Amino acid sequence: MAKYIVKRLIQTIPLLFLITVLCFTLMNLAPYDAVDAIASSKMTEAQREEKREELGLLDPLPVQYIRWLGRVARGDLGNSLLNHTSISKDLLIRIPNTIKLVLPSYATAYILAIVLGLYSASFQGKWPDKLIDGFSTLGLSLPSFWIAMIFIYFFGYKWKIFPLQGMQTIGKEGDFLDFIRHLVLPYLVLVIVFLPDLCRYVRSSAIVELRQDYVLVQKAFGANKKEILFHHVAKNVLLPLFTKLGMALPLLVTGAVITESVFAWPGVGLYFVKAVDSLDYPIVMAVLLFSGTLVILGNLLSDILYALADPRIAF
Repeated sequence: MAKYIVKRLIQTIPLLFLITVLCFTLMNLAPYDAVDAIASSKMTEAQREEKREELGLLDPLPVQYIRWLGRVARGDLGNSLLNHTSISKDLLIRIPNTIKLVLPSYATAYILAIVLGLYSASFQGKWPDKLIDGFSTLGLSLPSFWIAMIFIYFFGYKWKIFPLQGMQTIGKEGDFLDFIRHLVLPYLVLVIVFLPDLCRYVRSSAIVELRQDYVLVQKAFGANKKEILFHHVAKNVLLPLFTKLGMALPLLVTGAVITESVFAWPGVGLYFVKAVDSLDYPIVMAVLLFSGTLVILGNLLSDILYALADPRIAF
């Protein structure tokens, strides 16, 4: 097993290198550079060029890339152009905030998807199946920002049950109950966002399994529907679902960009949106690099979980 993990880790190195190249290239293809983001209207073109020289933006692109990659390898993601704060320190503060929001939301959606997906598949073509599948289709078609705005209007503005935005009330930092009150609305929105895709995935996998010969054998031995569904079918359905679990790793950081922006939740998503809006290129590059790295690690985690769950897979 250890040999397999080491082998896969080595295979990720070229992919990580490719991600750094893509991030750097895309940022340099943008019509504006770092100087445009911080320059005032009073700066002359000569002053702008002087600033570019100071920041090393006039050096050849390969030189800029190697310099940037060297800093990244040391864990230095640079500083924000506007706030002059360390991006690494900012991310260390914001990543836990995003995890606090996304992790319970995804875990809830994951568990509900297993139950609802199996239940829907067992009644294929009947009204429970059509009802659950209809809600899944509706959930996939509704944009998350629209759901968030509806929740804010009714539960925050009209009925005043929950706070409108933020993660904590000013002056109540560290108050757990206040945190929970701020968490409820974005948490519910993300559950609604994550649930439909997972539910349909479980349903389709369960329908395939219910057509297998071993189900007919279990019926012949007198097993009831509940026993077949949760003791036999569920085991085979959960196996491919492990792949979804591994691929959910990037969601822990970048899975709530829109929701965080609507609810002003101080996580990575809001940090990224503000950076894009203000042309803060170092932050944009750092978040893109981090997100791409998590995608690769998510794939690796999926393969490892799949191999652990199915002994037939050779390492």
